[in-house]
Amino acid sequence: MAYVDFVMKLHNKTKRDYVQRVVEHDKAESAEVAIKYGKDYWDGERRYGYGGYNYDGRWKAVAEDMSRHYGLKPGASILDVGCGKGFLLHEFTQVLPGAKVAGVDISRYALENAKPEVRPFLKEASAVKLPFPDKSFDFVYSITTLHNLYNYELHEALKEIQRVSRGPAHIIIETYRNEREKANLLYWQLTCRTFYTPKEWEWAFKQAGYTGDYSYIVFE
Repeated sequence: MAYVDFVMKLHNKTKRDYVQRVVEHDKAESAEVAIKYGKDYWDGERRYGYGGYNYDGRWKAVAEDMSRHYGLKPGASILDVGCGKGFLLHEFTQVLPGAKVAGVDISRYALENAKPEVRPFLKEASAVKLPFPDKSFDFVYSITTLHNLYNYELHEALKEIQRVSRGPAHIIIETYRNEREKANLLYWQLTCRTFYTPKEWEWAFKQAGYTGDYSYIVFE
């Protein structure tokens, strides 16, 4: 298991006013709407989530970096756990000709509004029970999804990711390294259930027998 960053550069391109999100609206009400992962979360007002999550090609560099780092070949089978609208999966099909992609998400809205090219390969399912046989994929990843699970669900999800992967795996989660980042995370997040420091995440990975790589997003 190693720390390998693929997304902090992308994350830092977005400017965030942490305090404004708390004082401008009823944060609790916004979170209650967001946790339904419906249209408001993906394509509604910013207070409820993304404020409009549309394809713009930003994930191509991540697909290229992951493919290069893990030595993925054309035709590789790839699973996205918490795929949302499938934008990164689409980029893998462009970077790796013949890639066999699959994605799962609990948001029916996201799946119904996913990138048309990959929509047929997406399923409505939870990370805690992946609908695939053991060792089905050459590469499994999960980006900003697992921190939305409770700790007892997290353990099962990590075991499932380990189970269905026959090659490398990579998990990206939100975390905090100091009190300022902790406050910013609490101000900004809408759907988090697991608030761990990096050391706690590493402990959780080991407890579940997860041997893949990881990285994290922090709110500086």
